[in-house]
Formats: sequence, structure tokens, C-alpha cells
Amino acid sequence: MRLLERMRKEWFMIGIVLAIAGAKLEPSIGVNGGPLKPEITVSYIAVATIFFNSGLSLKTEELTSALVHIKLHLFIQIFTLAFFPATIWLFLQLLSITPINEWLLKGLQTVGCMPPPVSSAVILTKAVGGNE
Repeated sequence: MRLLERMRKEWFMIGIVLAIAGAKLEPSIGVNGGPLKPEITVSYIAVATIFFNSGLSLKTEELTSALVHIKLHLFIQIFTLAFFPATIWLFLQLLSITPINEWLLKGLQTVGCMPPPVSSAVILTKAVGGNE
């Protein structure tokens, strides 16, 4: 009985491990053009489903109380989408005078300008009982 309780508690991690194991055993299922059509299902359907499901689970009171924190939302957006990319750009300017490979610097610039993966953050926050 203890094992069953533990499995219920850790269902998300067990699901991740099983998905990775399944992908290792049969990778042809998830390739572009394969039966799962990840170029469509992952890019559009999965992301939309995650956000839709997350929105359905929000309580109206929580949503209303979160909307009034405009200064906090502005700070997060400016930090994530302006300050952090600008800091990375300045850092890259310093690194550009070193012998580091140019393509590595371009990759760092690309990653530095991308917003964090919101869809996975929502899932993980919800899995540990957080307020997403």
C-alpha cells in the first residue's frame, strides 16, 4: 500500500520517466512526420491545451487579485524581456574581444533573449502545489 501511495504522490515524475523511456525504446514515433506529428501537436495543440487547462483551474478571486498587481507585472516583464537581454548583450560585448567561438556567442545571445519556458513552468509549479 505504501508503494501505491508514493506512486500517486509522484505521478508527474513517474510520467516523465515513462515518457523518456518510451522515447528511448521507440524514437520513430515522435520524429517529425511520425505518427504523433510533433510539428503540429507539440507546437500548437500541446501549448494551447496547457494554457487553456491552466486558465480553467484559476479561481476568479485569485485572477482578480493578481490583476491589481500592475507594478509587479510590469517589473517582471521589463526584467525578463528588456533588462536580462540587455545584460546578456553587454556581457557578449565583453566576450567578443576574447577568442571564444563566434557561433557560441550567437547561441548565447539567442538564449539570452528568449523568455523562460512558460508552459513547463506552469506544469511544474502546479505539480508541486504552487500558485501558478
